[in-house]
Amino acid sequence: MAKAQSASADNSSVTSRALSVLSAFENSPGALSVARISQRSGLPLSTTYRLVHELEEWGGLDKTPDGKYQVGMRIWELGQLAGRRLRDRAHPFLQDLFDLTHENVHMAVREGTQTLYTDKIYGSKKVPLISRVGGRLPLHATAVGRVLLAAQPEWFIEAYFERELEAPTAKTVVDPEVLRAEVGEVQRTGYSITIEQMRVGQFSLALPVVVEGQTIAAVGMVLDKGKIGEVRRLMPLLRGTVESIQASMSGRAIR
Repeated sequence: MAKAQSASADNSSVTSRALSVLSAFENSPGALSVARISQRSGLPLSTTYRLVHELEEWGGLDKTPDGKYQVGMRIWELGQLAGRRLRDRAHPFLQDLFDLTHENVHMAVREGTQTLYTDKIYGSKKVPLISRVGGRLPLHATAVGRVLLAAQPEWFIEAYFERELEAPTAKTVVDPEVLRAEVGEVQRTGYSITIEQMRVGQFSLALPVVVEGQTIAAVGMVLDKGKIGEVRRLMPLLRGTVESIQASMSGRAIR
């Protein structure tokens, strides 16, 4: 029994260390050297070398031509299993919205205090997107994030505003009182429009995906700031997309 408990503890320790290695890639702009992984994970260099090699053999990490490492396809494939039903049901409608507008479209869910992007469709000639599938951005600085934040209980919203809030641009609103008012407006109107909150020269609009009374996701569009006058034209298309996703998730006939 003692041996079994010891083995279990060892396995748990190995698992924790392996997860620390993978966590080193969170919010990383690109591939990392073993030394950098060691630094970000807080693990000894020798331990990091061993775990990186084992993860590479398993397919969890890929080695780049310059000797650095990036998250491997096996991790990506496993990640795709999370939220697959929502993504599979929503993707055709997101594609329809992109085809109709030729503007960047994405979908996100809340993960803790961040916006987690689960899908996006964009054109090479459109404004560059900071969001990426599997990437995370602050709730308060994105239109989809504010929609998700507005759907949370009051205690969560208050606790969120008590944190130190990130300001990606000089125009990002971080004043709690101003944000409370703006999130309140989202709750009142049911949609969010943000201007130059994540990137200068861009604006976003978003609507919630509500199924059985619960906001399960948000769908948004990112456009050049010069197109702000097109909101009235775009909003019905965005709303129709969201309604189609909601119907599909609820098993109702899509109009």
